[in-house]
Amino acid sequence: MVKGHKPVAGSRGFWPKKRASRIYDSMTSHAPTKDVVPLDFAGYKAGMTTVVLFDSRKASVTHGQEIARPATVIDCPSLSVAGIRLYKKSNYGMAAFTDIWAEKLSRDLNRKTSLPEKHESKKRIEEAEKILDSVVDVRLLVHTRPRDSGIGKKTPELFEICLGGSPKEKWNYAKHKLGGEIKAEDIFKEGDWVDVKAVSKGKGYQGPVKRFGVKIRGRKHTKKRRHIGNIGPRGVARVLPGKIAFPGQLGFQTRTEYNKRILKIGTDGKINPAGGWINYGLVPGHYLLIEGSVPGPKKRLVMLRKGIRAPEGRKEPVELRQIILESQQGV
Repeated sequence: MVKGHKPVAGSRGFWPKKRASRIYDSMTSHAPTKDVVPLDFAGYKAGMTTVVLFDSRKASVTHGQEIARPATVIDCPSLSVAGIRLYKKSNYGMAAFTDIWAEKLSRDLNRKTSLPEKHESKKRIEEAEKILDSVVDVRLLVHTRPRDSGIGKKTPELFEICLGGSPKEKWNYAKHKLGGEIKAEDIFKEGDWVDVKAVSKGKGYQGPVKRFGVKIRGRKHTKKRRHIGNIGPRGVARVLPGKIAFPGQLGFQTRTEYNKRILKIGTDGKINPAGGWINYGLVPGHYLLIEGSVPGPKKRLVMLRKGIRAPEGRKEPVELRQIILESQQGV
């Protein structure tokens, strides 16, 4: 009799499966661009809905018809530019060597980090321009404005975003934007492909059946049923790491998903279902409507960047016919 074969279940693309070190992260790798614009943005996940759009994909079997697609709403209040971070070369790659803070900072930023008492930004800018030849990269230090969102908290998130262009062009742009704000429509357009990065839902300590999808053992097996049988060969005096499906942490891991299409960029807040989004509230102003799902639960900060693997020649126009905004609470 031919021996049956079952492929190993569970992804080995990320190992070890441990908890993320922080509840949000920064985008680091980017596709090269000559435009001097911010390459990143961030927003809060509000919820999911269904949209009806016109299928303009030429190779699709539903070309020219209306189709229903899932979509995610990202609450995107403006980002405040709190500072500039300069990088120089070191023996271990790029290293940050100075931060220039804006003179006027939000009062909520003290909830997140300790700030210098005096923000002598003009003096620091003059000193930085003298050593501009040794600068290899310039990035912006920005923070979110949760008071302008529907998340219902005060403490902002602080992170850095990358810029396109040469170091001198980045420096001139950063000086102009210091103390200002960045909006989602300044970076993205409807129909653009973006990459999303967030920390997934945490599910705690789970067994190998739920964590890797191993087969549940038979009724006559010894002791347990939802566990693995053999953990390695007889001749090896140790357990091979990453080869055996052991119980452990599931979820709350940083994940990046590529090529999500922006269906709509709104500024009026008219994206709320009757009664508001469950476990979130109301989206008051700027928002993004992204096709498909996004990692993480509601209220989780989602990082967005221009797609580094965006399909060439596939920028179909987005023709939204309807956004389903019926009550999600049965009222």
